[in-house]
Amino acid sequence: MERKWMDLVLERLNRRNAVLFRAQDPLLRPLAEALGQASRLAVARWALEAVKEPAARLEALTGSDIPGRTLAAARCWAAGKITMPVAKREILLCHHLAAEMQDPEAVALCHAVGQACSVIHTPRHGMGLPVYELTALVRRYGLPEAAGAVEERVAAYARLLAAQPEEAGPGEKWAAFLLR
Repeated sequence: MERKWMDLVLERLNRRNAVLFRAQDPLLRPLAEALGQASRLAVARWALEAVKEPAARLEALTGSDIPGRTLAAARCWAAGKITMPVAKREILLCHHLAAEMQDPEAVALCHAVGQACSVIHTPRHGMGLPVYELTALVRRYGLPEAAGAVEERVAAYARLLAAQPEEAGPGEKWAAFLLR
């Protein structure tokens, strides 16, 4: 994979941007296209699986149970066990947790978790997870040290999405709106 993405990130770092990646960046464009072609259920499955690692990292950094609660609420929402307003409150708490953080990695992870869990509402939130999680990786390791981790994570997103079934399997409980 070409490392031209690092030039874009370096420019954004130099401009002191909070977010270092964009969905339309060449590094992320193939993932954005794949998410756009996947079923709503496949994107939801992908997000709920892909967010586990950033949620765990955020809990470790902050000592807060909010990331875990947010993920649990999104899972319940996706299963039709709770309504959007209930899940939305937990998701917004995760985004608001960012305002309490001084660590730029933790701030980015708050938004990564919130965006991933918001995929249950609309798949358009899907690219928020990589945009913010990759930003967190750069904040954690710096450039160019983060290069390998960033590229591996992008590849992992693609592998994980490709592995998601497009339809519900026997005995799986999903909210009806995810099956349309």
